[in-house]
Amino acid sequence: MKKWVFVVVIILLGSAGTLTLAAERTWNFDNDAEGNVLNDFIIVTGKWGIVKDNAAPTKPNVIAQTAKNQGDYFNVAILDNGNYEDVELSVDMRAFAGEEDQGGGLIWRFRDIKNYYVVRYNPLEDNFRVYKVVRGNRIQLQSAGIKQSTGWHKIKVEMKGNHIKCYYDDRKYLEVRDDTFKEAGKIGLWTKADAITYFDNFIVKNLE
Repeated sequence: MKKWVFVVVIILLGSAGTLTLAAERTWNFDNDAEGNVLNDFIIVTGKWGIVKDNAAPTKPNVIAQTAKNQGDYFNVAILDNGNYEDVELSVDMRAFAGEEDQGGGLIWRFRDIKNYYVVRYNPLEDNFRVYKVVRGNRIQLQSAGIKQSTGWHKIKVEMKGNHIKCYYDDRKYLEVRDDTFKEAGKIGLWTKADAITYFDNFIVKNLE
């Protein structure tokens, strides 16, 4: 007797009519070949790839930004699958190296390299900040001081409507409202200049 299995796939359409992923997803990079970038990600700027880190939250692999750029050069890798409007993002991050800049963070409602939101931690400056990048200009929305400590740390952001909440190691430090980018956009990872940064456990939850 044959048994038939039916799989129901649920998709959501955002307010702009763009396709979004309906469920929580996690990328820990552990089943990916060293040196490559996941098929799900697109390198916009910088140099991104899979590297081994025996101290990673989930061993052995992480995704790393290793380019040594300068000045106001933003290194960006975005997730190619779906656009998100109301979303929660989190990632484990380790500032590995960098003389001009260190650390990094998360981007969301990404339209292109000149228009998006970003939250980032910089251990050289001992601060945690949320910005909007508008027509290539980075505009600070809020800042909090956090003392530098080595090792892995968790960054999380939640945005519903125009309400942004940003967390560092599960403590909320930043909370703002902004109406610049109202429509769904891409999500991803971000560093600046020569910041060599490791990322693990990239998690996205659709809040729509």
